Amino acid sequence: MPQPARLTALPSPVRNPFDSAWPFASTVSDPRRGPLPAGSPAEILRRTADMLGEPLIPSTGVGESAALDLIAGLLADNGIDLSHPHAAAHLQPPVLQVAVDADALASASNASMDTYDSGPATLAIEKWVVKALAGLAGFGPEADGVLTPGGSISNLLAVLIARDSAAAALGVDVRRNGLHGLDTPVVFCSELAHFSVQRACAALGLGEEAAVTIASDENFRMRTDVLADELAKPGRTPVAVVATAGTTDFGSVDPIAPIAALARQYGAWVHVDAAYGFGALFSDQLAPLLADLSRADSVTLDLHKIGWQPAAASVLLVADNNRFASFGRSVDYLNPADDIDSGLDGLLGRSLQTTRRPDAVKVATTLTAYGRAGLGAMLDTCHELAHAAAARVVADSNLELMAPVTLTTVLFRVAGHGLEAAAVDALQGEVRRRLLTSGRVLIGRTKLPARGGRPAMVALKLTLLNPNATASDLEDLLDQVVATGLDVRANSGEGAA
Repeated sequence: MPQPARLTALPSPVRNPFDSAWPFASTVSDPRRGPLPAGSPAEILRRTADMLGEPLIPSTGVGESAALDLIAGLLADNGIDLSHPHAAAHLQPPVLQVAVDADALASASNASMDTYDSGPATLAIEKWVVKALAGLAGFGPEADGVLTPGGSISNLLAVLIARDSAAAALGVDVRRNGLHGLDTPVVFCSELAHFSVQRACAALGLGEEAAVTIASDENFRMRTDVLADELAKPGRTPVAVVATAGTTDFGSVDPIAPIAALARQYGAWVHVDAAYGFGALFSDQLAPLLADLSRADSVTLDLHKIGWQPAAASVLLVADNNRFASFGRSVDYLNPADDIDSGLDGLLGRSLQTTRRPDAVKVATTLTAYGRAGLGAMLDTCHELAHAAAARVVADSNLELMAPVTLTTVLFRVAGHGLEAAAVDALQGEVRRRLLTSGRVLIGRTKLPARGGRPAMVALKLTLLNPNATASDLEDLLDQVVATGLDVRANSGEGAA
């Protein structure tokens, strides 16, 4: 039987200067437990529901301490532990304790970002955060932005601004009169772009078919030759071109500069979905991946991915603050003109939301606490772990590496060793489910697009965002993947590899 290769030791990473390890928060207190409770989904959900009791609001409460103890126990026993080194399924990192503490301050303030009198300090904090991130992106002093509930909403706002901008260029007032007069509006994005682009097109009345997907190359980056051909097709209104900086499954970064140049030939808005990849700018090593980010008209970033913030901490940046005109609204009880003239304006004109919580408080606290160097050190550690894991996969005949490492994602498969393609795909899903329901290992899955006559294939995925994980942690994780794969094959009658 082929033996798994060993992971080589990593160099000692730069650590949090205040401690020997990065201080992450967790609701799970049992270090012997895996990232998830063991058991089937039905068992876990039923157990949690049973502890809560009948879904009725009690006529008399149990008191504050008892209620907190109940919910804390539910989370500790049946929740997820993202600080566990074997939690590597999604772009959900463990969260920094300082951000959790700051988020409690934000909640206690109950401030809203729409008006000045709902929280002047939090308004100033959000403006500071936006300016700091815009500067990191390479935007000039005219840039602006807004915090949103997530990357999908940031992308929605970007496509909305792009739609209104394209319509205005044709003399169409979409905000007042709808899409009538806007001839076949389309939004171009990679085949690997986040599905929120299609959702945005649907929500904005363009329809999901308005999202024209562009093929990706062998490195999972948008092909600019295909984009050029699509842009040149007549009878359509190019609203926006969406480049992705850090695809969800591969971490790949589209060629931003040539995409922007092509888009501007046709008057299309240039949006970069950097929800995953923006954090590369914290790292001297990885920042060159996003060297052309400032060529965009707008950028989505999620600090609840690379940024180690509690969700939600997404931001939409725009290169020109005048582009927020789409959201402008005068409401007598919120922002009357004479109050605005007196400096009593809030951020109502930055978002579709009215009440909006001050998520910038935790972000400002974290940026101040750790600085670019601290966050960059965390990312560099995760990037090194990803390369070490990829090297182990390559050296292990039981595993196959499916894509190069760009950021912190490792895409791989349990080797099929002669199985039919459908059986190999089924093997990946069964391995992931067994590991998940055991509670020991939490990894992701996805599907690779077809390439050069090869059909699409199911793959497994490590999304490594825990800088406290070690080489031995990943070695143990991959050992369990291999062992589970061999067991699945043996029990299915195929025999061990």
